[in-house]
Amino acid sequence: MTEPNQVKVQVLLDIINSSAHQAIAEYNKTGHGVPGIDAGTLHPLDFATDTLALRKAIRLLEGACKLNTILAPPQHTAYNFVNNYNWACIDVALQSRIADVLDKHPQGLSVDALANAVDLDKAKIARVLRVLALRGCFKEVKRDVFANTRLSLVLKSKTNVAAYIQRHRDFAKYAAVLYETMIDQEFARSSEVDKTPRAFALRKEGKDDNFWEMDDEARDIFHRSMAGYSEIQSCSAVLHYYPWDNVSSVVDVGSGTGAMSIPLAKMFPNLRITNQDLPEALELSRNAWEKNAPEALLGGHIEFVPLNFLEESPVVGKDVYYMRSIIHDWPDNESMVILHNIRKVMGPNSRVLIHECVLLRTFEEPGVGANEFSKDHEAPEHTLLNFGSHTPHHLDMVMWLCFNGKERTLNEFKIIAASAGLALTQIYDLVGTMLLEFKIAQD
Repeated sequence: MTEPNQVKVQVLLDIINSSAHQAIAEYNKTGHGVPGIDAGTLHPLDFATDTLALRKAIRLLEGACKLNTILAPPQHTAYNFVNNYNWACIDVALQSRIADVLDKHPQGLSVDALANAVDLDKAKIARVLRVLALRGCFKEVKRDVFANTRLSLVLKSKTNVAAYIQRHRDFAKYAAVLYETMIDQEFARSSEVDKTPRAFALRKEGKDDNFWEMDDEARDIFHRSMAGYSEIQSCSAVLHYYPWDNVSSVVDVGSGTGAMSIPLAKMFPNLRITNQDLPEALELSRNAWEKNAPEALLGGHIEFVPLNFLEESPVVGKDVYYMRSIIHDWPDNESMVILHNIRKVMGPNSRVLIHECVLLRTFEEPGVGANEFSKDHEAPEHTLLNFGSHTPHHLDMVMWLCFNGKERTLNEFKIIAASAGLALTQIYDLVGTMLLEFKIAQD
């Protein structure tokens, strides 16, 4: 009889094999085949908005990643948790704009010429690039000659993804004081927005600034980074899997520069869309619409209305009130205020759409019915929770570090929504994120 742990390993091998073949099939449907790890161009599916089948296959691959944890000695795995400086090397590449320089030299550029172009030491640049090349980010085409890869292309300075990654450079500093905040008398048991690890770290430096107070350049980078987050998480899948044909009017609450509302208007030109955010964000939003969707503005279906969602309600009586990556920024009390302000202006058939990560736990809270999920959201037996994806729980850490916000479980979403008189009616698993639909609760 086969030993039980060996059976688990075989199950994981089967998952890896089957999901890899599913991913290959999705790539082959495009006629461009499977991308190479050292390809110098992007694949058509890389930024496509409807790649749900591919992302489900990749999710299964990530879920099987505990195979190495089973087979490797524990000290090896534990050391690997901390022995990772990819983030520091990525930061060097971003700040020196290495990908931009190499983009002009698709066949490769010598490290001497690259060092001159970015004004850094050539030996140190080579060490940084060789670390990243181990992961397929840049490639050494011959000795001391480097070129871009499909992965390093997203680090070019004008990309939204680069803006999002760049905003992470300070998070290590906030994380470094995490334990200190957990034992500090003032911070330890506080969920207030001004008692975050970020605030603690800045106070140690003699600084005291509000995350949301930005100059024009910082605000532009922030909104580009939010578009980058959307691309990373493939949030635009919501355009394809929610029944927008049955909707006449949408309010994008906390709309930013239109990362959601602009593509929505392009796909559904008859929708009446209201962008609502702080005045300075709406100014950037108008510019983005004029640049990326000027034809939509001509139809009279698009409006821009200032809103502080902690103090005011959005416009009255619309079909859908959509929020992406809003609720996770805030502790429970503020989140309840935001939802209550929306509830006050909803019509009897209005819906609230919350588009965020949903945390899955080994032992889910009572009250989460099995009928509320499609079965393919559940990681197969023997794979890691959340399919092994670090993203939801690491985003939860980011929310904690910066805002005392958090990613939530389904039941936690239901609780804060119920406080505002809303009930969960539908769930859309979009891989990485989920779309939760709420309506006015019936007595």
